[in-house]
Amino acid sequence: MTHILDDYAVSSPLRYRNNWLKLTVVAFGILAGVSSNSPFVPLVIAVCMSFATVYFGKVPAGPYFRILAAPAGFVMVSAVIIAFFFGEGEKLFSFEVLGFTLGVGSAGLNMALLVLARTLGGMSCLLFLSLTTPMIELFSVLKATRIPDSFIEISMMMYRYIFVFLEVAMGVKYAQTVRLGYKDFRTSFRSVAMLATNLFIRSWEQGEKLYVSMNSRCYDGKLTMLDEKRPVRLLEIVLTCGYFTLVLAVFYFTRGISFI
Repeated sequence: MTHILDDYAVSSPLRYRNNWLKLTVVAFGILAGVSSNSPFVPLVIAVCMSFATVYFGKVPAGPYFRILAAPAGFVMVSAVIIAFFFGEGEKLFSFEVLGFTLGVGSAGLNMALLVLARTLGGMSCLLFLSLTTPMIELFSVLKATRIPDSFIEISMMMYRYIFVFLEVAMGVKYAQTVRLGYKDFRTSFRSVAMLATNLFIRSWEQGEKLYVSMNSRCYDGKLTMLDEKRPVRLLEIVLTCGYFTLVLAVFYFTRGISFI
């Protein structure tokens, strides 16, 4: 709870940059990475976005790569499965397991590397946005796109109370732990059930309190959000154009090129 994504976003210097520009950069990176048939493009995007997040966004490298390691580890497992069971072509190596022959072909390995690269590229783009832009500013951007106010307000409340209930759950679990509530499987199962019940009751009570407090403040169905105007600077335009040019150049010159 001491280090969540919004903590890094609030303290990041890129928080005070134009949100539409950041969204454009992220959208371009995701679309270019998904559209490329070569793993080089998403890998270049991953390197550029990671560098921008750590260097310009002032996000510590250690926590950043630990956050990125979670989806990377998951996709590594998927890539291994894809390499063995998908694609055709010449077998690079094979072995027998319980009478079955397992092998990795060139097409399967290229497909696995492409999936891995696309995942890293997409996740680096999303992490760049989430680690440099607080959620409240993203809600302001959504409001400017004419999305229904009810959808935005419900999303804001859901996001806010995720952390409220997480804090309550951690407090209850700590109290259960010091009372040996997780000493064995049976006791742990009972403690988890009590924790879930307690959270349901707390959420119901919190919803009633929120309804009363909003009505007492003359809530008329709309929440006012301030959208600060942040002009795009010349240096930001130059860096963005350079990034776009680099990705497009790699996209053009690596068409049809694979690792194997």
